[in-house]
Amino acid sequence: MALYVIGDLHLSLESDKPMDAFGQGWDDYVNRIKAGFEKLTPDDVCVLCGDLSWASSLKTSVSDFRFISNLPGKKIALKGNHDHWWSTIAKMDAFFALHDLSGIQILSNNCFYYGDMAICGSRGWTIENKADAARNDMMVRREANRLNLSLEAAGDATEKLCFLHYPPIFRGLRCRELIDVMLAHGVRRCWYGHIHGYGHNYAVQGCVDGIDYRMISADYINFTPQKICD
Repeated sequence: MALYVIGDLHLSLESDKPMDAFGQGWDDYVNRIKAGFEKLTPDDVCVLCGDLSWASSLKTSVSDFRFISNLPGKKIALKGNHDHWWSTIAKMDAFFALHDLSGIQILSNNCFYYGDMAICGSRGWTIENKADAARNDMMVRREANRLNLSLEAAGDATEKLCFLHYPPIFRGLRCRELIDVMLAHGVRRCWYGHIHGYGHNYAVQGCVDGIDYRMISADYINFTPQKICD
């Protein structure tokens, strides 16, 4: 049994949305995802850090989630900026049950345990777009609160592992609100996705102010889930 993580699967099995905009590194990416998951066993757990499906609704996401469900291991999914199918936990759980999509759980204002460690997280928010400062401030506060709720739910876990979609630190910019929440809860390790193409050059990998950051966008890690621990 092991814990893994990957982000940004960007599946579009019903709409066949091309990934050309993200660069040639996405050639044949669906088969590469499938191959990357082959090392997982049914007992392993994989955190999916958002942007799972291009579908605009749960109704049109069935093929994408059937693909995810059929991959080895149990999955814990959080929201990305392109996950427009996202709904309430109750509706998503009902959708998974209706279509017999087993082994997929939603991380939103809650946490899951892996041994004595807690899996916590939220979508986060962009720190580059300053066009609408008021909306950005509102969304950052909202995501910081959601992350705080997730970390609070972890109680006295030995370690609180943090998973985000948006990077909390990028190109010299920092989302101070999210970082402060992580530091207040003693988070030491954080994984994030969202970044593609030329953006890989600016990804923060390593320890900053006591938190070790790792970028796990699928194209950055060759579409292969990265092991966190056994």
